[in-house]
Amino acid sequence: MSELRENVVNVLNEAKSVVFGQDEMLEAIVAALICEGHLLIEGMPGLGKTLSVSVMSKLCELDFNRIQFTPDLLPSDLIGTMIYNQKKEEFTTKFGPIFTQLVLADEINRSPAKVQAALLEAMAEKQVTIGDKTYRLKTPFVVMATQNPIEQEGTYNLPEAQLDRFMMKVHVDYPDYAAETSILDLKIASLDSLKADLNSAKLAALKEAVDSVFVDEKIKKLIVKIVHATRPGNEFFLNKYDGAILAGASPRASIWLFKLAKFKAFLAGSDHVAPEHILSVAKSVLGHRVLLTYEAAIDKINVRDVVQDIANECI
Repeated sequence: MSELRENVVNVLNEAKSVVFGQDEMLEAIVAALICEGHLLIEGMPGLGKTLSVSVMSKLCELDFNRIQFTPDLLPSDLIGTMIYNQKKEEFTTKFGPIFTQLVLADEINRSPAKVQAALLEAMAEKQVTIGDKTYRLKTPFVVMATQNPIEQEGTYNLPEAQLDRFMMKVHVDYPDYAAETSILDLKIASLDSLKADLNSAKLAALKEAVDSVFVDEKIKKLIVKIVHATRPGNEFFLNKYDGAILAGASPRASIWLFKLAKFKAFLAGSDHVAPEHILSVAKSVLGHRVLLTYEAAIDKINVRDVVQDIANECI
């Protein structure tokens, strides 16, 4: 297990040598690949979102496709379509770019609902239906989607049902002074010299290692208590958020808190999950699943701060 953990640390260190000041995002990408969950990355342009995913695909030796989402994109551009061959007088299947291991859905909120919905079956079932046939996707299959937090003109907000499919939503901020200074010295050759420390087989072994991390019954109850505490009307709901929360997190939040707390414990070299491992991922797992009321939005209450406070109160 220590050798596998060392591989993960090496991959993270290698990635940090070309992506500066975005350690949280890089760790979230590794977590998504190991736990086979989908990741939503939100941040301003130019912060290394696309670069991070591309670098990680090289370091993990995974098939990688980047899809630029635009208003005129069609579902068939994503999953593929049936094409009629006049010579053979039969239909053949043309597979879309989603048939890979790591998909980067760049600016996912730039495409209409029907294109976003085309991702749902792939994200939920790890399969795609073209015509009357269903095709299994490769393993691991992970969708990494990016979106711009402020440019709303010509964008289509992701519906709550689709947001819930994402394991985590990570907010990417500007790098600090030292990190941005280091960016100036980055050379293109640095990207070509990246050496892969992981592959599909090692990622599968890492998934098993993370699954084997011990979780006490009290910790399991704590995870469920935190999620229940986000739901208005629940016995664990905090009275101070009456009128601020419209809807709480779904059971998927409990599942991902459980899995990601195990990942955090594994990465820290611990053989069991502790409350601090849960707290470290609470914002990213719960922040996009909890809906605030209109009044709370007007008061500029930050949902990520709310869910972190709820998690802290439950400990």
